[in-house]
Amino acid sequence: MSNQINETESVPLAEQETTNDFCCSTQNSETLDDILDSTFSLIQKTRKAFTPQMKAYEVGVITHIATGIAKVSGLPGAGYEEMIIFPGNVQGIVFNVDADELGVVLLGEYEHLQAGDEVRRSGHVMNVVVGNELLGRVINPLGQVLDDGLPIQSNIHFPIERTATAIMDRAPVTVPLQTGLIVIDALIPIGRGQRELILGDRQTGKTAIAIDTILNQHDKNVLCIYCAIGQRASSVAKAVATLREQGAMDYTVVMAGEGNEPGLQYIAPYAATSIAEYFMEQGQDVLIVYDDLTKHARAYRELSLLLRRPPGREAFPGDIFYIHSRLLERATQLNKALGGGSLTALPIIETEAQNLSAYIPTNLISITDGQLYLSPSLFELGVLPAVDVGKSVSRVGGKAQRAVFRSVAGDLKLAYAQFEELETFARFGARLDKDTEQSIEHGRRIRASLQQAESSPMSVSEQIVLLLALTSGQFDTVPLSQMIKAKDCLRSMINKLPTNLSTRLETSDFLTDEDRKHIIEFTSEILARFTCSEVENEPKKSLTDHE
Repeated sequence: MSNQINETESVPLAEQETTNDFCCSTQNSETLDDILDSTFSLIQKTRKAFTPQMKAYEVGVITHIATGIAKVSGLPGAGYEEMIIFPGNVQGIVFNVDADELGVVLLGEYEHLQAGDEVRRSGHVMNVVVGNELLGRVINPLGQVLDDGLPIQSNIHFPIERTATAIMDRAPVTVPLQTGLIVIDALIPIGRGQRELILGDRQTGKTAIAIDTILNQHDKNVLCIYCAIGQRASSVAKAVATLREQGAMDYTVVMAGEGNEPGLQYIAPYAATSIAEYFMEQGQDVLIVYDDLTKHARAYRELSLLLRRPPGREAFPGDIFYIHSRLLERATQLNKALGGGSLTALPIIETEAQNLSAYIPTNLISITDGQLYLSPSLFELGVLPAVDVGKSVSRVGGKAQRAVFRSVAGDLKLAYAQFEELETFARFGARLDKDTEQSIEHGRRIRASLQQAESSPMSVSEQIVLLLALTSGQFDTVPLSQMIKAKDCLRSMINKLPTNLSTRLETSDFLTDEDRKHIIEFTSEILARFTCSEVENEPKKSLTDHE
């Protein structure tokens, strides 16, 4: 009986477990059905809300490819300077528009491209990213970063080729651009909105002048663009290191069109100018350096010859003047209605054997508002910066130069020019009278005073005090061998001037007689340490010696 009872009791337990399993599976099935229903319902709603869009692309084919250029057919609607997209996201810019094909300049790595590859139109001209995010960065002409930072996050793009500002939208150049170099600020002044050419032979210090000018814009509310065209990577890295070391990258953008790619070298100055124009249109004062346009002209010549454009003088195409004139015409001073911003251009070109009458130098001299000529002879003699005052001129900056500079350095350029003539004449061994010898000695001290070490810009107050001491003849009693020490001592003591006088030197346009007298007394006391019997005991210098 007991066994029978146990067996009958075990049956309901099994049935109960089966019933529980059936209930759970039923609940899971209902939950899964709900999920599937909601999923399919969402898919159906999304499908109904989606409207398929078809976008038409005009596709062409590469027919020929060479160094830096490609010939493309099948794009009849493409226009001049339109951007073309190649396989691998390589960009190109339409350079020639012929009846049956296009001549396209390639930008970037193109070794994988072959004849027969498909290309397509972009529908817009070549542009570059702009914005405040570029400050402190090193980029290439395509807007791609070359430093260790993150990609540029900006949605603003400007075409690289933009129409120059209309004449009625411009204002006169009235504000000086202080370079920190006394020979330039005193004798060949530059104004904001001016185009001042820097030219000279190789290794004469052209880039050093441009870099020093950028360094001097610290705390002067001037943004800077340094455009390196065809420079070696080591040269660009050195310039960037100098700017970083001096804290100038905070207000500087460096664009490097380096390497052997003529396409990037060609568009680099135009892209850099578009970036500068963005800041100018925001009411900022901007300085842009093109280093250098000689390589830009050669890159354009290379592209033109590869695309079978007819050559002209020195194998340059006929429109070589126009590519630089339309670039430099974008430098200007905007009127107040447009924000009052300015764009100052310092193009650099290289001469060969001091030949200023070559094709590219004469083009740039006629386009710009003046030039700074760097003499190899002065450079070899250690006169740095090696600016030849006689061959340098500023046609606009004189109007922008502060009146206080003109008052203390008005006759300095004439006196220096007379000294150079007298020095040349004295080399023939002629006997000179006392006045002529004094003029030559004074001129030598002018030349020594205008020398300046690299990466050591001078403030306005330092320049004015030094010029006043020079023009008043206080350096004439200082031996030439002591000129550098005397200048350094004078610069180091400038901070001991009364605060109100230092403020007037930095801001005022005029010096009162009392201020002038106080400065002369101050400099006389300092320079007295370097005079006395040293002049009499100094050995007589030959008139042909250069210090």
